[in-house]
Amino acid sequence: MSDGSEPSRLAEKVREGELRLHELEDHTDSETAAAARRQLLEAETDAELETIGDFALDAEQATDANVENMVGAAQIPMGVVGPVQVAGGAADGEYYLPLATTEGALVASVNRGCSVIAGAGGADARVTKSGMTRAPVFRVGGIAEAEAVVSWVGENTERLREAAESTTSHGELLDVDTYVVGDSVFLRFVYDTKDAMGMNMATIATREAAQVVEDETAASLVALSGNLCSDKKPAAINAVEGRGRSVTADVKIPRETVEERLHTTPEAIEEANTRKNLVGSAKAGSLGFNAHAANVVAAAFLATGQDAAQVVEGSNAITTVEARDGVSASDASGGSSDESDGGLYASVSLASLEVGTVGGGTKLPTQSEALDVLGLRGGGDPAGSNADALAEIIAVGALAGELSLLAALASRHLSSAHEDLGR
Repeated sequence: MSDGSEPSRLAEKVREGELRLHELEDHTDSETAAAARRQLLEAETDAELETIGDFALDAEQATDANVENMVGAAQIPMGVVGPVQVAGGAADGEYYLPLATTEGALVASVNRGCSVIAGAGGADARVTKSGMTRAPVFRVGGIAEAEAVVSWVGENTERLREAAESTTSHGELLDVDTYVVGDSVFLRFVYDTKDAMGMNMATIATREAAQVVEDETAASLVALSGNLCSDKKPAAINAVEGRGRSVTADVKIPRETVEERLHTTPEAIEEANTRKNLVGSAKAGSLGFNAHAANVVAAAFLATGQDAAQVVEGSNAITTVEARDGVSASDASGGSSDESDGGLYASVSLASLEVGTVGGGTKLPTQSEALDVLGLRGGGDPAGSNADALAEIIAVGALAGELSLLAALASRHLSSAHEDLGR
């Protein structure tokens, strides 16, 4: 690192127009460049950036992979919920889930839900579908040419797979779905990206496959992303077809546990879910039929280094609740039902949860440590199992959040809980 005068000298060069903000790393190390930008901003805005400049991450690593024009780092409080037992296809055991958030009462609420799930013997969770998508749009002369392109794609999927997979040692092309709108042809490529979230992997692979389509048909590529993917935007296609991981978590809770721990009844929670999450969401034209699943998704994403903007797709979730007869503690943990007074079945299904345990923000130090808490840093064995497990644990966390909020609403304790915590 350069001496203390170096940031001031570089800041002055930017101020005088000799250098641009993004050129500083060409003349010094990343940490000094960040310090020079802070000095420039302090002089230009009268802000004090001492705390922003006090960070633990490696500036070189961050500027190489995660951010441009770095000035420092934003700190978000991180809490933890659990432990909660998860019986998943990939996750199996007791887990603590780190959550990074600025919303007071969120961690407390989710932790209450986790405690109730733990008291019921844990939750089941499964990834039911997996596939990262990229959907380029092509221009054709008209519907006749569009039909010809669609036919060619259907007959040559193996050629497209070979081209796409030539760009990656891990990703696999699963399918290519075709859509036609007038003289536009959309090809929605679906990939198994293993333990990576895989957006960059899918984009690079699709670029190679799109070149083959252009070479062999009358189609002309207009945009590598035609928004039928659809990334970081509310989209029914993701709610229906899924993107990333489609994952469901569910639990059966005995009536006595609902009454003692959630201070309400299974019937009251069911009615709150039906009228709020189902009827209310339908009337609003919502793509998400849940109470606040995005709260847990966002906090888990920030804690574990996921792409925070993809919480948009993470809100594509449906919560179901049913008051059932004969749900006892033994039934909740996998046994058979008995003559008890019944209980509660609850599930949350997230259609498009985009997560990874390698690449991107997962390499940053605090995010890597959060993944270590889960035991899921890096690639899994078999490949993809760590990302599957992360999806399942987040789904159980979302389920815990749904249970806690619905119970607070059903018992009319929501506002008092916030008041008690001073939020």
